[in-house]
Amino acid sequence: MATTALSIISASPVLAKKSKGAESFEYNVDKFADLQILRYRVPGFEELTPKQRIYIYYLSEAAQTGRDILFDQNGKYNLAIRRTLESIYKNYKGDTNDEDYKAFTVYLKQVWFANGIHHHYSTDKFTPAFSKEFLINEVKSLPAEKLPLREGETADDLLAEILPVIFDPAIMAKRVNLAAGEDLIKTSACNYYDGVTQQEAEEFYAAMRDTTTSQPISYGLNSRLVKRDGRIYEETYKIGGRYSAALEKIAECLEKAKEYAENEEQKEIIETLVEFNRTGDLKTFDEYCIKWVEELSGTVDFICGFTEVYGDPLGLKGSWESSINFKNHEASERTDIISKNAQWFEDNSPIDDRFKKEQVKGVSAKVITVAMLGGDCYPSTPIGINLPNADWIRRDHGSKSVTIENITEAYDVASQGTGFNDEFIPDAHTRKLVSEYGFVADNLHTDLHECLGHGSGKMLPGVESDALKSYSSTLEEARADLFALYYMGDKKILELGLLPDKEAYKAEYYKYMMNGLMTQLTRIRPGDNIEEAHMRNRQLIARWTMEKGAADKVVEIKEINGKRYVIVNDYKKLRNLFGNLLAEIQRIKSEGDYEAGKNLVENYAVKVDADLHNEVLERYKNLGIAPYKGFVNPRYTPVKDENGNITDVTVSYNEGYAEQMLRYSEEYSLLPTYND
Repeated sequence: MATTALSIISASPVLAKKSKGAESFEYNVDKFADLQILRYRVPGFEELTPKQRIYIYYLSEAAQTGRDILFDQNGKYNLAIRRTLESIYKNYKGDTNDEDYKAFTVYLKQVWFANGIHHHYSTDKFTPAFSKEFLINEVKSLPAEKLPLREGETADDLLAEILPVIFDPAIMAKRVNLAAGEDLIKTSACNYYDGVTQQEAEEFYAAMRDTTTSQPISYGLNSRLVKRDGRIYEETYKIGGRYSAALEKIAECLEKAKEYAENEEQKEIIETLVEFNRTGDLKTFDEYCIKWVEELSGTVDFICGFTEVYGDPLGLKGSWESSINFKNHEASERTDIISKNAQWFEDNSPIDDRFKKEQVKGVSAKVITVAMLGGDCYPSTPIGINLPNADWIRRDHGSKSVTIENITEAYDVASQGTGFNDEFIPDAHTRKLVSEYGFVADNLHTDLHECLGHGSGKMLPGVESDALKSYSSTLEEARADLFALYYMGDKKILELGLLPDKEAYKAEYYKYMMNGLMTQLTRIRPGDNIEEAHMRNRQLIARWTMEKGAADKVVEIKEINGKRYVIVNDYKKLRNLFGNLLAEIQRIKSEGDYEAGKNLVENYAVKVDADLHNEVLERYKNLGIAPYKGFVNPRYTPVKDENGNITDVTVSYNEGYAEQMLRYSEEYSLLPTYND
């Protein structure tokens, strides 16, 4: 088998590699607060056919048309605040060197990035560094027609509404609150609920659930739950319902895109998605998901709708997001290999046999080049996606998984030369390991996480998909991460030619443990607990494995010359610990063991070592690295003939951050400021 592995590696170019021209491309755009704004390249766009490029163009228009939906979902005052701030920014006549103005521009850029007034990752409300008086004076200096006013209202009315929301830290403090023991709906500022308590919402959806079906509807995914005059009901996102104006335009863009689809299956997917936007019928949404997951022959693909549920503390309601992409055929050779071996991975998983799928169906995976990001994928974007969310569709029809390699490429290039590895990795051998194999290992981890991790295992009969409640997102991400980590150290990976060396997996193991135990702490404020699901997942895995391996010192945090470092002493034992934790989390999911899941998260994923946190923050500060990164999109320009018909599309990369955000607000603001 070892000989076979060597021949596969030398003969098949399946390893992740940067595209031609990556090193000379200008990635950096802007830097402010804790954020760095990058560009991403779209290599291969020029090699697509004109028809495919036009298809991407119209899909991209649909992607941006939903922008205001997410702003409103993230908080009921977000559109009013954003439009007020933008008007001040565009009409400002004062001194641009004024400290209040400079702080104001940073705040506006943060609001743009987060699609609202709460941090995109921590979900804490931003603290403005400009004075309340500055904002009052600037708002009052603007004519009424330049302010987002309700009919009959004045600037004073607007200020009375938004000033407390912006400046009072006690009002709408967190967009998503996951603190145990609190009413998660009443203490969360997200706009998926209005007037209802957590208990009322849970009872409302429990009453809708059909426990007799093996194909449950994703109730609540495309609606806002409200209580008026004692009655609880849903405001459905559909044409003629909530967000109608934006959804009408999205449907129009999708209809135009349909004329350039690559095959009949893609046309049917678009027709079904448009029908879902017209009716809001979640059975139609399931039909769309099935058609989407079974279409595999096209090069261009897209996500455009209400999808991920991380923004809802109950994990039910989908945020609006979009990602337009096309297949990277060369890089997809490695995900093709993973997909073809899906049953082997399932059969050899360290989980209990009761939770294994007897037959893995429809696992499709590919490496993509993203062409446009929108909604909850923009400006901050995932590096991998696995959909659909419904477990029964995964079971009966399969799933689609992608690794977004032009995004990982941008991250990798931007990270070079920062001094991070020298500061946080204590020995030259490990630094070399990470430098040599880090990019390849990162991409493989994403491949395994998305391609197989999320789709692995099965629920026992009768277990509800939302049995783990507010802990479901953290535990699901931990399950997928552990699946990837466990298999990266398996000799099968070498046999399949997915890593270049038997030592390469150690680069990902070390980086993962360092991040989970230490360096991800740069993303939260001193004194805060960890709230975001992915951060909780990583700390859960890192702290659990360190604790369970303490007797053998498998992993430890050691002080060297006055600084603390993560030391991995035994990679093989660490892999076994990953397998043990994967088995337990799969059991928790398969059995719907809420109490066990809660205990894992609360005991390992939430609390932070304050002294270690302060040390990490100080060391990171000295490096001058922004903890978070996001992207501006490329700009697509249609080429038209003398009759005004689009014949082709060109791409450019010269748009700045503020320039793009203001243009999007001009071109894609279709919703009313207030969506009460």
